[in-house]
Amino acid sequence: MQSRPLIALLLASVATPAFAQTQNQDSSTESRSVPVMHEEESSDIIVTGLQRERGDLLAGVSVLSGTDLDAARRTSIGETLAALPGVSATSFGPSASRPILRGMQADRIRVLIDGIGSFDASGSSVDHAVSINPLTAERIEVLRGPSALLYGSSAIGGVVSVVDNRIPRNIPDEAVHAQLDADYATAAEERRVAGAIDVPVGGGFVLHTDGSYAKTDDLRAGGYILSRPLREQAAASPDPEIQQLAGLRGDIPNTASESSEGAIGVAYVAGGGNIGFSVSRSDNRYGVPIRFSLDPAIEAEAPTLDVRQYRADLRAEITPASGFLDAIRFRGGYGDYRHFEIEDTGEIATRFYNKGMEGRLEFSQRKQGAWSSVSGAQYLTRDFEAIGEEAFLPPTSTEQGGLFTVQNFDFGRFRAEAGGRFEHTSVKATASDQLGTPDARRSFNTFSASIGGQYEIVDNWKLGINLTHSERAPTAEELFANGPHLATQAFEVGNPDFDKEKSNGAELTLRGRVGGFSLEASAYYNDFSNFIYQAPTGVIEDDLPVFAYFANGAKHYGFEAELNATVAEIGAGKIVADGIVDYVRVKIDGLGSAPFIPPLRLLGGLEYQSDPIVGRVEVEHATMQDKVAAFETETPAYTLANARIEWRPMGPDGLLTLRLAANNIFDVTARRHSSFLKDYAPLAGRDIRIGASIRF
Repeated sequence: MQSRPLIALLLASVATPAFAQTQNQDSSTESRSVPVMHEEESSDIIVTGLQRERGDLLAGVSVLSGTDLDAARRTSIGETLAALPGVSATSFGPSASRPILRGMQADRIRVLIDGIGSFDASGSSVDHAVSINPLTAERIEVLRGPSALLYGSSAIGGVVSVVDNRIPRNIPDEAVHAQLDADYATAAEERRVAGAIDVPVGGGFVLHTDGSYAKTDDLRAGGYILSRPLREQAAASPDPEIQQLAGLRGDIPNTASESSEGAIGVAYVAGGGNIGFSVSRSDNRYGVPIRFSLDPAIEAEAPTLDVRQYRADLRAEITPASGFLDAIRFRGGYGDYRHFEIEDTGEIATRFYNKGMEGRLEFSQRKQGAWSSVSGAQYLTRDFEAIGEEAFLPPTSTEQGGLFTVQNFDFGRFRAEAGGRFEHTSVKATASDQLGTPDARRSFNTFSASIGGQYEIVDNWKLGINLTHSERAPTAEELFANGPHLATQAFEVGNPDFDKEKSNGAELTLRGRVGGFSLEASAYYNDFSNFIYQAPTGVIEDDLPVFAYFANGAKHYGFEAELNATVAEIGAGKIVADGIVDYVRVKIDGLGSAPFIPPLRLLGGLEYQSDPIVGRVEVEHATMQDKVAAFETETPAYTLANARIEWRPMGPDGLLTLRLAANNIFDVTARRHSSFLKDYAPLAGRDIRIGASIRF
């Protein structure tokens, strides 16, 4: 396995000679301009994948950047994105909250840094945090629907793409470009600071460094810690200690956290492209909310996770001035990850190790009349091992190679797109006496394809349709899990005989604007022939509830819409009304609802926008989720009211931005149905946040 990182260097050697040749050809062309850093990418240009205008995409997309991203940042990527259309979060405590797209999570979405994976163990369990730090992101894009298949068959739910500047793409126009962000929040006594510096050192070279630090106490809830059914059980218990749990309020025990991260990078930038690398280290220590036991014979666990990751990244991009290709892009990375699950006694119960490598090579064709395309290859490996008394998975190795292409045709008012992706996946498990599992190996060939079109029915209003076929290989966890897991406090069981997951789907989109009004809406339907999902079984093993993986036919459907309208202009400012609605349903054939699916949600806001001041009030309502799976509890509706104000005393391009926000103003108790721990760990109560950003 040690030779695998060399594959990334071999792939890089494909791109580097051509890059050097382009530089030699361009060195005499002094008139070619080099882009200036700090001209923030417009939210109308989607940089992930094909780098197209937002209105030209055939599926849903959301972007967080600039002051909107500053206001949305939380300690986890899931909570940072949770207010976007079609997005929810696993909410396994404030530090281990992963994004959920259209009800899909784990291996059905990909969370990427600049186009490649996070090299962590977040896909193996909901308690494992994603090793991507929202504090260092410059821009986050969320792609939903068939366009996401460009990044893998596991992206049927969508892609979260974090764009940072650790490998600079452009040369700053200042001698030193720096930014500093600092925030404080009351619900968890959260303190965080992040900064980055870019320095041009001449000859086209740019140096980069960044760092961040965050610390929180236990998160304060708005009301009772336990859900109503559990409080009733606790109150009826003859045991006095369990009776006390019925009145538990305030801080959610064992949710404090502390994290730090640092990185350095260097890049060479010229008119014909750029090449560079970065290295980083991240450390994160966080508690997992306690799943309180209502049985006097079973002691509740209070585990803490101690996470560390080293990561190295390489990127090369060639942008020829002429020829058939307008860009050749290589992206590679290697990650060495480990985390310890620590009992409340301080003893390390289980050690998790994950080493991964991923390389991606893209060829972007220059537009030839109506025709343009992107094609490429991708390869990734993952070696995962859990050691300890509660290792729920044997040592596994995963290798996956893929070829992909997306073909675009622009005929003016009508656009068409067709794409395909072939993958070969091999998953190997080493025998484990502890789990009672033998050596095993499974291999899968999968093919995914999409075809779609978009027609401009009237000026600036586009109607589109996509048809997709997707195939996904089961993961090592879905195949080979067979043991107790301390942090999730569950006994997890896979099935080594699973076949690949298949689905056929369709999506309708409507996107347009007129005057100060804009609308983006989509409706989708997917028919799965072998939907793999995890659900409680009602069985207890090793004093833990058994959560098993099952496979069955399923129907996945829903819709999402986002609208914005300028309702008034006041002097140099304006008032904008916006709204989001999203809904998803997953039904297992012959069984009913799938577990952990978010309910209907509505979010509406009014925002005053001017150069020095932005002020916003909003209300989010999630309906009751009573469409539940077996052994799953219903989740009550909740309504959250939020407000924030930003002041830019030197104007929108000035040095300083100050922020003040109040979330969950009325201190209500809210629980996300998508959370494994919703009955034990509600969302944050009233949270007052203050922050400042300095950029120069």
